[in-house]
Amino acid sequence: MTPPENTTDAVKAITTNTDFELGSVPPQERRGWLAITMIWVTIGIDVSGTMLGLELASGMNLGPALAATVLGSVLLGLLAIGCSYIGARTGLTTSMISRAVFGTIGGRLIAAMIVISSLGWFAVQTGFFASYAQHTLQDALGWNVPAWVLAALGGTLMLLTAVLGYRAIQKLSLWAVPLLLALLGLGTVLALSRYGTSGLSQEVEATLGFGTAVSLVMSIFILGVVLTPDMARWAKTPGHAMASGFVGFFLGNSIIVVVAILFTKLTGSDQILSIFIVSGLGVVALAVLTIAQWSTNTTNAYSASLSLTAILPRVPRRVHALAGGGIAIVAACFGFVDWFIPFISLMGTLLAPYGGVYVASLFFRMRAGGDVMAGERQQVRWPSLLAWAAACLVALATTDPSAGLGFGWFTLTTIPTLDGLLAGLLFQSALSLATARRHREALA
Repeated sequence: MTPPENTTDAVKAITTNTDFELGSVPPQERRGWLAITMIWVTIGIDVSGTMLGLELASGMNLGPALAATVLGSVLLGLLAIGCSYIGARTGLTTSMISRAVFGTIGGRLIAAMIVISSLGWFAVQTGFFASYAQHTLQDALGWNVPAWVLAALGGTLMLLTAVLGYRAIQKLSLWAVPLLLALLGLGTVLALSRYGTSGLSQEVEATLGFGTAVSLVMSIFILGVVLTPDMARWAKTPGHAMASGFVGFFLGNSIIVVVAILFTKLTGSDQILSIFIVSGLGVVALAVLTIAQWSTNTTNAYSASLSLTAILPRVPRRVHALAGGGIAIVAACFGFVDWFIPFISLMGTLLAPYGGVYVASLFFRMRAGGDVMAGERQQVRWPSLLAWAAACLVALATTDPSAGLGFGWFTLTTIPTLDGLLAGLLFQSALSLATARRHREALA
């Protein structure tokens, strides 16, 4: 199914930039599901996943840790189906969709939040790269390179692909996925042969609840789910988009976390790349680290540039990418990575509800055959903003303060991230149904 034809001129306009950041991706530029799936898998395989795997392995026994990872990844895949559908049906970026749902000014506010989140995540991921690269170079080659130098060099490499755009990201993912899977498989074989399986059955003190663990698994990739339209808009059909969303998020989110859990249990080390180093494969370890972070982090800068273009459309997307990425690299050099856990908790609180709101709003609008971008004719659509704010409050209310930013007033699903998204979905659905009912009564 191609994007609706009854969109406004603002949506129909295809910009001179080949990424169509202010308009709908035309049918002849659409891609198959496998190409988009590969992008999601490469995004999921990153250092933040290894950090989370370490946290789960240290605070839970093997069975619960693996179960939390699988459940969280399945839920992410299911949520990605709905967000991918919206992206493929409209052909629009996430920030352009926010203007349809929240109005021109309201959409810019949401786009600004996406920019901050994307660039913040870029800085966190760059910091992870610098920290791991510093240890790897020291242990493998004896080189003592300052972390800020590695953050500057690595961040610049990650930014280059984002500047070039979607096609460069797709090409990167096509060779990165098989290589990363092969290297991670090699590492697992080396760990098993060197340490055996005794570490897998060792009991640890349970310091993480199951619901909290699932929420953390979801939070680490929840920004990707909400920003799914940025990539899903390139899918040939909504079916292709939904397939790539589920498979890509389930595999992309679970593979690296599972590998990190197994490595931590097997080796007792907090450095997932240590097995390569002690086996004399330090260069391989550095290659794994570089490719994983490069293929992941470039999409953060790309999404930020799309959102900045929606806010300031007269400035070319590539300029936005360079400027925003440069700021994020500086933040990484100054240790923004230390805010890792609070940052992913905040993203889960603010962005998951937004995903629920825009899926519900546009689903009802498209089902009724209405203009997808009708909301753009208003400066602010207060009902949608109120639904989002109320859903954020629900997420805060169900988050335990010891596990992140929240109040811990009550529990619903025991997964605060999921609570926020479902609340946004329900609140916006209720508003859409009430609006439709009033419209029918006015016509009667």
